[in-house]
Amino acid sequence: MSQQRVLITGANGFVGRALCAEMLTRGMTVRGMTRSPCDLPVGAENVVVDSIGKSADWLGALADCDVVVHLAARVHVMADTAVDPLEEFRRVNVQGTLNLARHAAAAGIRRFVFVSSIKVNGEATQPRPQFTADDAPAPLDAYGVSKMEAEQGLREIALQTGMEVVIIRPPLVYGPGVKANFAAMMRWLQRGVPLPLGAIHNQRSLVALGNLVDLMVTCLTHPAAANQTFLVSDGEDVSTTELLRRMGRAMSRPARLVPVPASWLQLAAAIVGKRDVAQRL
Repeated sequence: MSQQRVLITGANGFVGRALCAEMLTRGMTVRGMTRSPCDLPVGAENVVVDSIGKSADWLGALADCDVVVHLAARVHVMADTAVDPLEEFRRVNVQGTLNLARHAAAAGIRRFVFVSSIKVNGEATQPRPQFTADDAPAPLDAYGVSKMEAEQGLREIALQTGMEVVIIRPPLVYGPGVKANFAAMMRWLQRGVPLPLGAIHNQRSLVALGNLVDLMVTCLTHPAAANQTFLVSDGEDVSTTELLRRMGRAMSRPARLVPVPASWLQLAAAIVGKRDVAQRL
């Protein structure tokens, strides 16, 4: 383990920083790729690749590495102004990923760990059983489609080159430094904002940052992980309402939740063109 040299793309992100830090504590050599110079956890080497599209040159970043963990991606954009959002997702998440994988295989990289998304499986399981890695992909948005297409391309590269590919599909990740929707919920709770989310009886899968990082580190070297796909969660699904209550207790800011029926929220969201937001509650 101590001799492993790992390239992590997106190393300055929420998950990337935690992964860098954990690998360093385990004696691994870490090279963190970012799109501009930045401070990474002490001991990690920073390399800059300013574009992760189909024409990016990865040879220098990959030199002397054994394994790649690919976190960098175009993620959800709430107010996406792209003329063709799917093509924008494909440019980075598909073309960029496969370009990196081809460079990695040519450089002799032994294993390529790709952090995908549970959105490849779909948005909800009801009335079906829980998602599994063997399910037929059923993404419903451009982000999920792009991750699915990247997975398909990576499997083809693995077959063609012999490079091992490991795919991880996390759900919503939470932990210190979380951003995006989770951070927004924390701000609402901190401010004591009444939220119409007191009657959301869904069941959401979540994964703690530490649990995800542990799995990623295991997937770097474990022989049984080669060419496998993993769905990861904490193993305890919670409703949006219960999640907000737990967050409020942890912050010593009791959640002010108004029990509005989910059907009303979905109708209101559809009227203002935010149906996708309601579906993610």
